[in-house]
Amino acid sequence: MAIAIARREEGPKEFRNGYGEVDWLPGVYPLIHTYKCVLKAGCSISPELYADKTQLFCFTEGTGYITNSKRAYNIDELSFFIPDFEADQFTIYAATDLEYMKLVVDMLESDKAAYVDTHMVLPSFKKFSELEEYDQSCKGPNTRSWSVVHSGNLGRVLMGIVCAEGEGTDEKGHPSVAQWNYCLKGADFRLTVDGETVDTKEGDWSYVPAGLDHSLLAETGKKVFYIWFEHKVEEVTLD
Repeated sequence: MAIAIARREEGPKEFRNGYGEVDWLPGVYPLIHTYKCVLKAGCSISPELYADKTQLFCFTEGTGYITNSKRAYNIDELSFFIPDFEADQFTIYAATDLEYMKLVVDMLESDKAAYVDTHMVLPSFKKFSELEEYDQSCKGPNTRSWSVVHSGNLGRVLMGIVCAEGEGTDEKGHPSVAQWNYCLKGADFRLTVDGETVDTKEGDWSYVPAGLDHSLLAETGKKVFYIWFEHKVEEVTLD
């Protein structure tokens, strides 16, 4: 089977102090661990921090805010937060039930060296409305894309968003990166990987191995809307 997929209904069922998480698609790729998380309204959590792992938080449903020792960030739309490793503990507060993806990336020594050489300033908090838009040849003429993490800004990690109606992305296999996709609000499209097709909807999480042809396409009247998360499969080498 070319497609690995977790469905929204497979999200957290057990909660402690208003928080639940599920390890989604464990074992599909070394170095990457992905979790679907739910924080109930009125609750808070201070996530574990790591010295040698990159973490990315994608807030997909609900409202709340994040605080650290220096400031607060309002979560009132689709938002992304990347903490500064162990530098500063932060806390997530949920005003309404808050759904998000937690992506934990193990770093090899080469990744750490590349990060020291060049990286984005952390912590980073970005709202969907603040993202930079870009174009790409594999996407339909009316398909829009936005960048969350640019190539080279966070080691081997890249991230963005795609949105369209009645079209989407049709891409030849990219051998350099593995890709995950999170279906956002109102999404209803077909994911095809190496000739195998599944219907995907809001809240689903899928994985595309490096090198396989794939498409994410919506029929007329339906919507493509997803976060893509990629990891370069080759280690970074510095000149």
